[in-house]
Amino acid sequence: MANPKKLFSKLYDQNIDKIYRFIFFKVSSREIAEDLCAETFTKGWQSFKENHRDIDNPRAFLYQIARNLIVDHYRDKNKAEFVSFDSVPVSDPNADIKEKSETNSDLRNIKKALQNIKEDYQEVVVMRYLNDLKIPEIAKSLDKSEGAVRVQLHRALKALRTELNRNELNTD
Repeated sequence: MANPKKLFSKLYDQNIDKIYRFIFFKVSSREIAEDLCAETFTKGWQSFKENHRDIDNPRAFLYQIARNLIVDHYRDKNKAEFVSFDSVPVSDPNADIKEKSETNSDLRNIKKALQNIKEDYQEVVVMRYLNDLKIPEIAKSLDKSEGAVRVQLHRALKALRTELNRNELNTD
């Protein structure tokens, strides 16, 4: 039988950066994101050490905890902040200047467009494409069917594409 501490340690190592990034995009504060990320893994460990055999998808389980903590954070603070991407690094430090400039410009446009779509669309796009979660993991963490997640992701990408086109027209 596998040691729960070793299993969770591996889970932590594989997911800490992704969970942090997911939370950071939602709260726009490094300090709050760090606190909520630590709390996510603390709560995850508390549940995992006793129930790890009952958790079908530990990664989705962690995202669900993080999502609930984010909701609680805003409920407690009675806030309605929007996602801020301004302080997130967007380019490869080894790229040349022209490449960095083009990449930063493209990513700024995507970030701006992402901010202008519905929050639940933002969430599913970030989970799928930034954090590389698979559809079943997203479905489990959002407590939705896989079909519903696919439809939401399709609609989110359509809305994102529309925003990108709108932004492109406004800059021409």
